[in-house]
Amino acid sequence: MERAEDTICALATAAAEAGIGIIRISGEHALSVAGSLLRTKSGERLDLSKPNRVRYAFVYDNEEAVDEVLVTSFLAPHSYTGEDSVEINCHGGVLLLQKVLSLCVRSGARPAEPGEFTKRAFLNGRLDLSEAEAVSDLIHARSEDAIRAGLSQLRGSLSRKIREMRKILLEDDAYIEAALDDPEHISLEGFSEKLRLHAESLLRDTEALEASFSSGRLLREGIRTVIVGKPNAGKSSLLNALLGEERAIVTEIEGTTRDTLEEELSLKDLNLRAIDTAGIRETEDPVERIGVERAKKAAEDADLIIYVVDASRPLDSSDEEILRFLPGKKALLLLNKSDLRTIISEEEMKKRSGCPVLSISARTEEGISMLSEKIREMFFGGELRWNQELIICSERQRKLLQNAGQALRELCRSIEIGMPEDFYTIDIMRAYEELGQILGERVSEDLIDEIFSKFCMGK
Repeated sequence: MERAEDTICALATAAAEAGIGIIRISGEHALSVAGSLLRTKSGERLDLSKPNRVRYAFVYDNEEAVDEVLVTSFLAPHSYTGEDSVEINCHGGVLLLQKVLSLCVRSGARPAEPGEFTKRAFLNGRLDLSEAEAVSDLIHARSEDAIRAGLSQLRGSLSRKIREMRKILLEDDAYIEAALDDPEHISLEGFSEKLRLHAESLLRDTEALEASFSSGRLLREGIRTVIVGKPNAGKSSLLNALLGEERAIVTEIEGTTRDTLEEELSLKDLNLRAIDTAGIRETEDPVERIGVERAKKAAEDADLIIYVVDASRPLDSSDEEILRFLPGKKALLLLNKSDLRTIISEEEMKKRSGCPVLSISARTEEGISMLSEKIREMFFGGELRWNQELIICSERQRKLLQNAGQALRELCRSIEIGMPEDFYTIDIMRAYEELGQILGERVSEDLIDEIFSKFCMGK
């Protein structure tokens, strides 16, 4: 069972063979736990009392040397967790690292729970909750944009904005309370108009942050991209071209793909969860029919539909069915087989579909390089401006911003209908507290446990 006073240890690097593996120890007895295992080259116990220095040492099991290591100690509160901490850089053999971890446990540490080091950083005030969540986003980032978003939040961009907003709310609440307590010296005349302007400005801020969640989710999880088209349009060839390998089976036989095939890929720093689907057509084959239905269902749930058209053949009833499906959805139409004689033009398909259109050849990869620019334009309006934009990636944060926005709307309505000033403080403080929970104020222990349980071991 997890106890905050325990000294904990864990492997901070991947549990796989590598050049090095780092074991992290944190807690009141971290220095003594590590010190009991470590000796200098001359065989003396290693002194870890001077922090922030890399030391050469050996790990010992009683009198037997186990590994040759580099060691760094950090003293509270100047460490990642805010506690005394030690990091041991071992050789990266799986069995060797398990041995060193078992020695740490034998010396008084216990194995850490997932995310427990970052949880302690939060509980000890080294990070607020939004910054702690950014650590997880950085670990799971699959594109440079996702890294930039996570790092921006870890460095406090969101925290600073939330604190600025809360400061305005707290000052307004304090003024109202002071005026109600001392009406002879503090006047509320004209204050409701000032408060309304503040509330409307803060509401715009909460709405902008809440709206950024859609971009944040796509950065964190990837753009769920479903590739549709009639049989032999080149869907599987496109997926293989994007992956740079023969992942999907490609033949001249129509209906080769009968089920969905999902692959994660990076397209010029765009993270896509690409799903190849069965060719959409009328069929008597019961197995292929199931594949067609799955293709339609996948398209319904997609962030982006890539509709592949064989530009060397005329449109038919299958194409017409897909075209009827596209209105209201974010879709990109690819005229494939540009290396052959084509009979369908980009202008024609733009009019028919209302979608952006690109001409490509999945076989020669002509035009494939334009895909990333077009998708980025469709989802992010081109380049994301990290010095100007705040992007939230957490559903928890989105809900809290939504709640704060609702409180601010009710505050504006109260002012508009002329409610007494003491009513204003209810909505002011509700917005203040909802925003505070983004930073980790007044959140339940169960919620904290849930958030950090999703972290990887050793972080």
